[in-house]
Amino acid sequence: MTEIPHAAQRPFTREHHGDTFSDPYAWLSEQEDPAVRDYLEAENAYTREQTAHLAGLRRRLFEEIKTHTKETDLSVPVREGQWWYYARTAEGKQYASHMRAPAHDWTPPNPDAAEQIPGEMLVLDDNAEAKGHSFYRLGSFDVSRDGTRLLYAVDTTGDERYLLRVRDLSTGQNLTDEIPGTFSGAVFSPDGEWIFYTTVDESWRPDTVWRHRVGTVASDDQVVLHEPDEKFWVGAGVTRSGRYIALAIGSNITSEWQLIDAQTPDAAPVVVWPRREGVEYEVEHAVVDGEDVLLVLHNSDAPGFRLDAVPAARLSDPAATWSVLPHDPVRRLESVEAFRDRLTVEYREDGLTRIGTIELAASAGLRDATIAPVRFEEPLYTVGFGGNPEWEQPTLRLSFTSFVTPSTVFELEPVTGALSVLKRQPVLGGYDPALYEQSREWAIADDGARVPVSIVRRREAASGPLLLYGYGSYEASMDPSFSIARLSLLDRGVTFAIAHVRGGGELGRYWYEDGKLLRKKNSFTDFVACARHLIEQGRTSPDRLVAEGGSAGGLLMGAVANLAPELFAGIHAAVPFVDALTTILNPELPLTVIEWDEWGDPLHEADVYAYMKSYSPYENVREGVRYPRILATTSLNDTRVLYAEPAKWTARLRDVGAPVLLRTEMHAGHGGVSGRYAAWEERAWEMAWILDVLGLAATEPA
Repeated sequence: MTEIPHAAQRPFTREHHGDTFSDPYAWLSEQEDPAVRDYLEAENAYTREQTAHLAGLRRRLFEEIKTHTKETDLSVPVREGQWWYYARTAEGKQYASHMRAPAHDWTPPNPDAAEQIPGEMLVLDDNAEAKGHSFYRLGSFDVSRDGTRLLYAVDTTGDERYLLRVRDLSTGQNLTDEIPGTFSGAVFSPDGEWIFYTTVDESWRPDTVWRHRVGTVASDDQVVLHEPDEKFWVGAGVTRSGRYIALAIGSNITSEWQLIDAQTPDAAPVVVWPRREGVEYEVEHAVVDGEDVLLVLHNSDAPGFRLDAVPAARLSDPAATWSVLPHDPVRRLESVEAFRDRLTVEYREDGLTRIGTIELAASAGLRDATIAPVRFEEPLYTVGFGGNPEWEQPTLRLSFTSFVTPSTVFELEPVTGALSVLKRQPVLGGYDPALYEQSREWAIADDGARVPVSIVRRREAASGPLLLYGYGSYEASMDPSFSIARLSLLDRGVTFAIAHVRGGGELGRYWYEDGKLLRKKNSFTDFVACARHLIEQGRTSPDRLVAEGGSAGGLLMGAVANLAPELFAGIHAAVPFVDALTTILNPELPLTVIEWDEWGDPLHEADVYAYMKSYSPYENVREGVRYPRILATTSLNDTRVLYAEPAKWTARLRDVGAPVLLRTEMHAGHGGVSGRYAAWEERAWEMAWILDVLGLAATEPA
């Protein structure tokens, strides 16, 4: 039997604001120390032994995911220029192949066709690029507007630093251009002669936008924009119209945009609005009555955001700005995109995503416009526009999903509102959505706030096993979506629920702001309130309830484990941010300074330090309580939440006798393993542990 690992304790103290904290596991942050890797490997060995009895269940779960999935498939082709672009997957291959075929009209080729599309050619084969690597991820992928060149960038370690290359699509051969150490999201200028890409600083913050002329060496590249403020990220893109190259600069609470006229891509950028603390905005280019107009979606005196417009030639004239969509306190505007003939709008109302269009010809100069909403009948769903790269396209693509409806690509005829299905994610093995039901309930938090809980289960499922998921940070919304892997839980009688806690964006900006900074604890108490609600409503009981969350949701898991361990039979914390105070105190760590807008600055503010220390999971592990079974999963090369956070946390938990397991992927990053089969195996492993905690693994056939 493998011995239970116990990390060595090495004396170390942290002192801030008159407080001294003993941190005997700080040494686990020294990744180059051989003892660190030895310890992680020992934890992995122990975890393998403790879960060895689940091997058969893991194989069945993996096969169920595989059986439900159409392995050889084709995405819905998207028109860009004179080509249809799409991806093919093939049975037995981890990654997709990126393809294209000539486009003669706006009717896409049949995405369910198994045969080759006429004129089909290979653009990039991820399987070939990944060969010989234990990890592979594509970070940039862009084709020049004339269709002659491809840029792509790959990461083969998981640290999110990508090697950028350029390919001549007429020959299929790579050019001599190679740029190491780029961040994701590189793009061509509209003429295809320049590449705009970003690089990161020592803290993995994208801080510099570069301009590279195709056919030249990287050492000749020019800095377009450098952002010295450590709270800001930078990025580059191109407006759909092709009129501007857009540079975005943003922190968690403040934005600035700069534009370069695409006709002179080597020119200096021009600021749209100078940054103003606390004002977020984004910019889109439209043509209104023949005039270049910039649409500015912003939150200046508008917590739910508003949309204004200003002629591009009169940016410095405040009197030239007019209102397109005024602020509405019950609506959160999330994005606006412009096309030749219309705008698309994504927004939130009543805790659900909504979409609509604005026809330019019918909008009276785009003043105080009205959104024409697209309506759906399901009580819970997620919808958004996507796959619409062309300025002049006559129809629009939108994506739709729910707990019971697989991912669906619709085509919208904007003028009439007519919807047609282009493709629905195939679910093999006789999937019948009528066997499942989805609903929303409301838990009451300690301060009276109504917290939405989204639920899906088989219709005949009785009260009992339940998996409760949560996140609650960065205004990210955990909206209902379909999951093939989740079917294996539902079909075993497990109810799945999402606690839409404060700190997320499900109920608008105020919901987010009421769960961040010095109100962060609302996220944790909301989750506990949701768990108690589900128990009180008879949907589950503490011995049949497992909680799950990842990254910032892993912080949520660590906090509720300390706050209410008696409510849960198990907790899965994935890549968890559980040593939050230590990380946010250290500005030399990746992304720390950027995070001060979300969590506060404990390095310089004593009240923030005290508040974070009162909830950070590592500092608040409790003695003398009965913890539920805890599983922490992490990756050695994670640059967002360092592996040391769950390693230290689980070591401390083991000190107080908690039944804890730590599993570290030794060749992956924040997103876990790469490749679809590897991802299925990883999820099957996690689900087997969850089913074991829920008491369902023993009911499985041998």
